[in-house]
Amino acid sequence: MAGELIYAFRIMRLPLLDAGGASIGRVDDVVVVPGRSGSAPRVVGFTATSQRRRIFVNAGKVGQIADDGVRLRSWDIDLNPFKIKKGERLLGRDVIDRRVNGETVSDVALRERLDSKSGGWEVAQVRLAKRTALRRRPTHRLVEWVEVASLFAAVTEMAAEAARLHDMHPTDVAAVVRSLPLAQRRQLAEAMDDDRLADVLEELPESEQVGLIEGLDMDRLLAVLDEMESDDLADLLAEMPGEQRARILDAMDDEDAEQMRRLLSYEEGTAGGLMTPEIIILGPTSTVAEALAEIRDPEWLVSIASQVFVCRPPYKPPTGRYLGVVHFQRLLREAPGMELGQCLETEPTITPDISDREVAERLASYNMLSIGVCDEAGRLLGAITIDDVLDRTLPTGWRQRRRHQTTSVVP
Repeated sequence: MAGELIYAFRIMRLPLLDAGGASIGRVDDVVVVPGRSGSAPRVVGFTATSQRRRIFVNAGKVGQIADDGVRLRSWDIDLNPFKIKKGERLLGRDVIDRRVNGETVSDVALRERLDSKSGGWEVAQVRLAKRTALRRRPTHRLVEWVEVASLFAAVTEMAAEAARLHDMHPTDVAAVVRSLPLAQRRQLAEAMDDDRLADVLEELPESEQVGLIEGLDMDRLLAVLDEMESDDLADLLAEMPGEQRARILDAMDDEDAEQMRRLLSYEEGTAGGLMTPEIIILGPTSTVAEALAEIRDPEWLVSIASQVFVCRPPYKPPTGRYLGVVHFQRLLREAPGMELGQCLETEPTITPDISDREVAERLASYNMLSIGVCDEAGRLLGAITIDDVLDRTLPTGWRQRRRHQTTSVVP
């Protein structure tokens, strides 16, 4: 449906599909929030019924809306019950059938956000119906969303501010957040999308992250934490009081909690404390085409998607024996059917107990964007990327010096 208008009423009747195309539920409604000043309202997600639960599906998790259904990018799905947040509107519940100047909203047309790095959809037009005493059937007309903007207006000042900040870089949003009093920070956090708040948290010092999320209930907190990168989440959990950390770990999925406990076991200032286990890992018989398909997933960070680590099974850290790495440029030069075992490069790895400084020196010495971390048995535990090393090795307070570059409009 690229380039076409997609009508909300039609979406609300589509099946929800996993990445393989299997039906896992049915879409119930479309969740929108106001856009930045002068910009169209945008879709932040969808409500759906799955396993007899009404859940929220983040728009960033949706790869395609097509005739056969709304398809997810991956098999991961959050089954926590849906809870609407301040500033959000459900098109089916709150907009369709509303009266506007003697006419009734009969549908809302959406379009892809082609000018946004984050993609997704936005409100384009609204379909209005009007009945008269002389006509048995209503007449319909399409109007631009701006003509009925009041349907999507923010209900709070902070909801409007969250919309204004949505397309800014998370680093700049973090500077805005740091300029606000604590009470307003928390109000802004409440109004942000889960994935957006997670991005901003990753740009703040851990001590300020804890204060920002203090007012969130457990369900919302878990949804936000689920959007964070593993290494950043481990740093945040390490900053929390032990009792709060224990409650969060107990509420997490067993596999995620085990991963976090493993990361938290490494001492501060070591490679293990910088490492992320969320990397691209394939086997030696996987093909170049399969590796490129994995790299195309927009969920991967650029620094992670620059290479594929090759190991013996199992393919989740700690893996089987680590074999080597294939970089993105090499993948582009080889035939799609070539097996990764035929184009491996051998690069140095490190152990999780070496210091941050040694990690930085190793990356600089070998001009690497990332470096694999292995245990004594040669199993891959994760990798460390250059951006995380810079974040750790830059002088204390470097984030604060960015504050003057971004100004908030919130008084």
